[in-house]
Amino acid sequence: MKTIGIIGGMSWESTQTYYRLINQKVREQLGGLHSAKVILYSVDFAEIEPLQHAGDWAGTADILAEAAQALETAGADFIVLATNTMHKVSPEIELAVNIPLLHIADATAAALQADNITTVGLLGTKFTMEQDFYRDRLESHGICVVVPEIRERNRIHEVIFKELCLGKTEPQSKADYLNIINKLGEYGADAIILGCTEIGLLIDQADTSIKLYDTTEIHADQAVKFALK
Repeated sequence: MKTIGIIGGMSWESTQTYYRLINQKVREQLGGLHSAKVILYSVDFAEIEPLQHAGDWAGTADILAEAAQALETAGADFIVLATNTMHKVSPEIELAVNIPLLHIADATAAALQADNITTVGLLGTKFTMEQDFYRDRLESHGICVVVPEIRERNRIHEVIFKELCLGKTEPQSKADYLNIINKLGEYGADAIILGCTEIGLLIDQADTSIKLYDTTEIHADQAVKFALK
């Protein structure tokens, strides 16, 4: 079994979901008392978030590249970056280490392709929904991406940072997200990517008839497959 290096803490609310899913999936595969070999580097999100909103992506890259180097030194065989948004600086992280980084958008695209999904709605932070780094990665796999309108993007972003990253799940926010999902379905999306690792804390497949692809679960599944292959 390979050792999984996780860069987490963005937010720790979803990082604990990664840890739980990875260990559950290892136990399902190997049985008994098996659990995953994991090294976790959890950053202080209060240092990352202001840099995001200031557009200082070089500053965030420095922090995460250092975390990746620490994981490599500690013995990790590969890296999982437990956040969608910070894959914006995945090239800088990859350059800083000699071990693979499993890209969350590649894992998600593979899951969509396996189900013959070609048009998806994307929910996430405004950075993920509006900038090219994530959408272009999906589109390079032949996936057409639809995003909500600006007012809805603002609402999704607000809920992520002011509620979900703080462990809060509000009924009104859930209703707002589901309304947005329904509209994306009307716009032609065959499925919805939960493209922020916290969104699965608010909604799941039982809440809607539209197929949801939870990037946290997909990424954790890819990590386990890579660790055990």
